[in-house]
Amino acid sequence: MPQNIEQIENIMCAAPVIPVLIVDNPKHAVPMAEALVRGGLPAIEITLRTGHALEAIDAVNEHVEGAIVGAGTVLNAEQYDAAVSAGARFIVSPGATEALLDAADEHSVPLLPGAATASEVMRLMERGYSRLKFFPAEQAGGAAYLKSLSSPLSAAKFCPTGGVGLANASDYLSLPNVLCVGGSWIADPQAIAGEDWPGIEARAKAAAGLVKT
Repeated sequence: MPQNIEQIENIMCAAPVIPVLIVDNPKHAVPMAEALVRGGLPAIEITLRTGHALEAIDAVNEHVEGAIVGAGTVLNAEQYDAAVSAGARFIVSPGATEALLDAADEHSVPLLPGAATASEVMRLMERGYSRLKFFPAEQAGGAAYLKSLSSPLSAAKFCPTGGVGLANASDYLSLPNVLCVGGSWIADPQAIAGEDWPGIEARAKAAAGLVKT
């Protein structure tokens, strides 16, 4: 089943940045998400890298008005099912396997799969996917490499993630094949653990003010 382009693009275009989050303590999920939404970043990705990630997704989905919560680092069908059950409204993966794409076919919750090479992008496009995560962005060649894909693979649009921060986000956002970027600098694990909600909100506002040129 082809990717629902309109559905995933609405999420990608909700703001210039999708925060990528590691939440160790589920009690932090709601105030963290509230700070991000106040700052102008409604789409947030909570990665399945801790034992409490699904709890955090459920809490944000239930209690934070305006938040579009997604699950990141989804690697297989079992995790896809669990994330959807927890209330995730989009799914993000670092790469793509046939099994994961098959799992996405079983859900209305859209998948943003990762790709790092032209061949991976082409393979995903054959499956009907043209809205993709470029990961790991900096390590895979950065903005210059991604720009080089914009002409031969013009139908593909990306959310670069991995090594993206405030200093280089605009380099990516200036590209014709980039809709948004993903990054952890807005709410890193230390800021979340330290309950620095004002700092997270301030960084979210700065990120929301980035211009997609």
